[in-house]
Amino acid sequence: MQFPPRQTKKTTIYDLAELAGTSASAVSSVLNGTWKKRRISAKLAEKVTRLAQEQGYAVNMQASLLRRESSRIVGMIVPKYDNRYFGSIVETFETMARERGLFPIVTCTRRDPELEVEAAREMLGYQVEWLIATGATDPDRITDICTSAGARSLNLDLPGSRAPSIISDNFAGAYGLTRRILDNCQQRLGQMSPLMFVGGRASDHNTGERLRGFKAAHQDAGLSPDPSFILPCGYAPEKAEAALEARWASGSAMPGGMFVNSTISLEGVVHWIKRSGHYGQDMPVMGCFDWDPFVTLLGGGIEMVRQDVPAMLRAVFSIIDSGEAPEPIIKIPPIDMHEMAEA
Repeated sequence: MQFPPRQTKKTTIYDLAELAGTSASAVSSVLNGTWKKRRISAKLAEKVTRLAQEQGYAVNMQASLLRRESSRIVGMIVPKYDNRYFGSIVETFETMARERGLFPIVTCTRRDPELEVEAAREMLGYQVEWLIATGATDPDRITDICTSAGARSLNLDLPGSRAPSIISDNFAGAYGLTRRILDNCQQRLGQMSPLMFVGGRASDHNTGERLRGFKAAHQDAGLSPDPSFILPCGYAPEKAEAALEARWASGSAMPGGMFVNSTISLEGVVHWIKRSGHYGQDMPVMGCFDWDPFVTLLGGGIEMVRQDVPAMLRAVFSIIDSGEAPEPIIKIPPIDMHEMAEA
């Protein structure tokens, strides 16, 4: 089977302008959806759209939106897919969007700030009405880009200062989790001693709030957190593993209990525990600020905090539905898995 020869010369807006008998700036306005603001006629917009389609100009999605007053498209950027928390956010977002007759677009940006900006601009090219920046490294930058394009934005998971933000109550969740880990240390090891904090980035809001809850719980238990036990080494499993390996190799004391900042970091922690053999056949007393049902298979009674994704997305769509946010930052209490298990 032979395929038709590929077109070697790409059509430009200048080609389209010549074919349509108008200026390149007018063509650009039609293609980026700002033609109404420039008072370009619908007839010319339709003509440019048709020519763009005929010439294979890559704006088919934008072209299909020209006849609409609103696109009904909502976009979301997420930092990871290979995590139950972010996977649940994406699935819930898509379900709730479709229930409202909205079309969801989602893309993964791998915690890369430049990729986040590129993804935001691409989505704006598809005329998204709302863009939800989930776990973004620089949410305010994304808000500025959306504002300049006439779109609205929300922040999810990590807050920004220029758009409404919906986040977990990280302080309260970390405080409760830390107290449960300390209580388990008392029961299993016969005494409470300072825990190690592993994972996350010290510069981001969530890790900062979880550290604050971690320290407050220690203080209320009559303990002083050991600064050398705080290892905000990033979220990647290999970084958590490397941080523990470096501490162990230095001959420094290892803790009886750990607070792990996500299931992503937990993967690296468990790998190091199994590989090093430091704790023998047992697991240290641990808790994880995240949730995955498979963690129970690891044994050791690992405590977990589950972020309330449905409640977070309900808050997101409440703002989209009403166009108003009740407050700049909306904190959603996480779910205490220990209390759920007892119930």
